[in-house]
Amino acid sequence: MRPSRKATISILLLAGLTWSSAPASALEPTSGVTDLVKDLDQILSDARLTPAQAGVVVKSAASGEQLYGQDAGKILTPGSNAKLLTSAAAVDSLGLDFRFTTSVLSTGRKAGSTLAGDLYLKGTGDPTMLAADYDALAARVADAGIKTVSGKLVADDTWFDAVPLGTDWAWDDEPYYYSAQISALTASPNTDYDAGSVIVSVAPGSAAGKPAKVSTTPETDYLKIVNNATTGTTTNVSIERQHGTNTVLITGTVAGGYDEWVTVDDPTGYAASLFRKALTNHGVRVMGSTTRDATPQIAATVASRQSMPLSELLVPFMKLSNNMHAEILIKSIGRKVSGAGTWGAGLAAASSFGQANGMPALRMRDGSGLSRGEGLTPGGITDLLIALRSKPWFATWYASLPIAGAPERMVGGTLRSRMAGTPAAGNVRGKTGSLTGVSALSGYVTSADNEPLVFSVLLNQYLSASPKDIEDKIAIRLAQFSRTAPADVPNVQLRKAAVDAPELECSWLKPVEC
Repeated sequence: MRPSRKATISILLLAGLTWSSAPASALEPTSGVTDLVKDLDQILSDARLTPAQAGVVVKSAASGEQLYGQDAGKILTPGSNAKLLTSAAAVDSLGLDFRFTTSVLSTGRKAGSTLAGDLYLKGTGDPTMLAADYDALAARVADAGIKTVSGKLVADDTWFDAVPLGTDWAWDDEPYYYSAQISALTASPNTDYDAGSVIVSVAPGSAAGKPAKVSTTPETDYLKIVNNATTGTTTNVSIERQHGTNTVLITGTVAGGYDEWVTVDDPTGYAASLFRKALTNHGVRVMGSTTRDATPQIAATVASRQSMPLSELLVPFMKLSNNMHAEILIKSIGRKVSGAGTWGAGLAAASSFGQANGMPALRMRDGSGLSRGEGLTPGGITDLLIALRSKPWFATWYASLPIAGAPERMVGGTLRSRMAGTPAAGNVRGKTGSLTGVSALSGYVTSADNEPLVFSVLLNQYLSASPKDIEDKIAIRLAQFSRTAPADVPNVQLRKAAVDAPELECSWLKPVEC
């Protein structure tokens, strides 16, 4: 069940555990590992995990030695930890230099300022296309001397199949941008690149009781806004696209500015509407209607735009845990590997990559982990993390992972408010995962002995508030791990979400900052 979008996040201080150990002189060579096992067992004895499933694995990244294991081989729901596999498979299949291309083409002949024929807008899934980019394409059409298109504007989204939503996705998530529809033609409202969504902004009206003011980013009439919100002394507003439509119903009161990221129904039609409006603004009139079809192979390119390379896209993708990037990349993998831009083809290729890189047991249902049918093992995740260290592209991929306690949004990402002021800060690089009853953290940490470690924590089916503080305690303890020295672990204070906090990736809770 999807948590309420109106819930607010508050932060409580939770005292950390204190570990004791024998004096250094009494230590045996293996006592450091023994202490680690004891301490992780203590952390995982938390009563919140009594009815839950907890899979935890810690390994040496250099030797592969398992230092700790609990249910290492059990299939568990990973949430956004699935993006570790998706992102790595995408880089391996597509390459760091991979770019999406959006093109304007035509089969018609130009007679003076008139293009006799149809104008095609062809996409390959670029999630970084903004309204400004469609405007730039329209400007290039005008710069080519075209003022009139005698035919139609044809939207070509055939690079991918026509399936817009992933398997097992909840219908009541569909209005929210972390569950947007996937299309080869799409648009994002800003440089977070949340493809297939629009920012709807509500502000107070002229006086108390008066209608609220509503605007969208970008400006578009593709959504039908039904504004029943009024100006009040508090902000308690609901902005939600009605299921199966492009009608956005706004209710409640607003005292200050409030933004909501809202998905569109049919991103192809939305992208085409932005482009058609841009053509009009640049003095290009299309006489025919907007339709859909594949671009003929003989069509000539009028204008085109390439995205940033995948090496750069990895940053907003992984730092902000962008679901739509994951699904677009899965379909792109399928297109590259088998010529079919489908979830089936892409997931098969990504699964094969995982199986060849330490993950013999896995079940992929989508690329983002939004599906509750997704299944990975903590042992498989750690083995994948070890295998990736030998890839020629590892350094670039590794740099895209969120960094614990790093406050900058595109550095710390979904870990920016976690483990600050602890030995894990600036050390742990990992991928978070959050759904109702699902929490995960897997990644890399360097021990107190400067030993590289990998770890995976998958927590499922708990009934409490989010247990992310348990993940943090484990990561902090790993940052303090020494094979030979006593475990000198001070009390630490961790940030913990309150009971009413929504259990979603914190970057999905716009405009709330995590």
